[in-house]
Order: sequence, then structure tokens, then C-alpha cells
Amino acid sequence: MTDANFSPAQDPDARIIGLFNERNEKAIAESQKLYGTYCRAIAVNILGDEQDAEECVNDTWLKAWNTIPPEQPASLKSYLGMLIRCIAIDRFRTLRRRKRCRDMTVLLDELDETVPTEDITDELPELLTEFLRSLDTTERNLFVGRYWHSYTPAVLGAYYGLSENAVNLRIMRTRKRFRVFLTERGFTV
Repeated sequence: MTDANFSPAQDPDARIIGLFNERNEKAIAESQKLYGTYCRAIAVNILGDEQDAEECVNDTWLKAWNTIPPEQPASLKSYLGMLIRCIAIDRFRTLRRRKRCRDMTVLLDELDETVPTEDITDELPELLTEFLRSLDTTERNLFVGRYWHSYTPAVLGAYYGLSENAVNLRIMRTRKRFRVFLTERGFTV
């Protein structure tokens, strides 16, 4: 299959994944064009540094190239988001000397209290999805904004019209509910 077989109306993710499967270098350029800003925002939120973020974005394109195929993500945006997040967190762990890194340390410590890192299995993402679906929209957006996009409570509060303390309280309660949710399903937290 060549990229000429794709119609303009076809899903862009499917088109780009097709290019990756063909080992066509346009896949990287198209991914960057469609999701470069999104990936950069995730990395900047985690690292707080444009230059480090840009290096992570470049590493993301390489990782996508090396993993598609065999991976066939249902959502390219989500897949690239997961890759950039993992790459940026790995880079963060080697760069703890910056102030922003202290903020990220707090965020990771919060998650360590909730998610059993030694018990991470293939089941955990499905359970997280189930848990997120059980939340009301604001609670879900606050939780995802904090722990996926690494937004500070101040930024989330400004966006949702809440005080920073209210955001912290709601996120803490959601973390506790998630901990109970995981415990009820056999995880040790």
C-alpha cells in the first residue's frame, strides 16, 4: 500500500500509521505537523524547559518510528502522548536540579502514594480508564490535567474558576478514591 492509496477524507491517524507501516519517512513529518505542538506542550509541562522538551519531542518521533510497527495504536495522538510523557519523565529524573523539577517531584510523589509501581500490569491502564469514566467531568479533567498533562494546581484553578486550595483538595480526594478503587481490585497500595 502506498500513501497514494489514501483519500484526503481518510482518518489522519490511520493515514500516518499506514506511512509508519510502510516505513515511509513522511510519517514523522506528518506526525510532527499534526501532533508536534501537543507533544511539545506535554514535555514542557513536565520539564519546564523548551530545549529539553524539543529533544524529547525528537526522541518521540524516533521511538514511534521504532515501535510502529509492530504497535498499531487505535489513537496516534494518545500513543504519541504516552511516548512523550514517558520520555520526558525519564529525562526529568536525570535533571532534578531545576526548580520546575521540584514541582514535578511533588507530582510524582503524589502518584507514588496512589499507584502501585511494583504491581503495574497490563490491567492497570484498563482500570484507570474504568475509574476515570466513573468520575464527573470536572473531577476527571482535574485528575488528567494534573497527572497526564502535569498542569499545576494554580493553572487548573485558573482554568476551572477554582482556588488552588480547592483544586488540591479535589485532586487529593480523587487520588484517595483511586487508591480505594485499586485496593478493591486486589492491588497493594
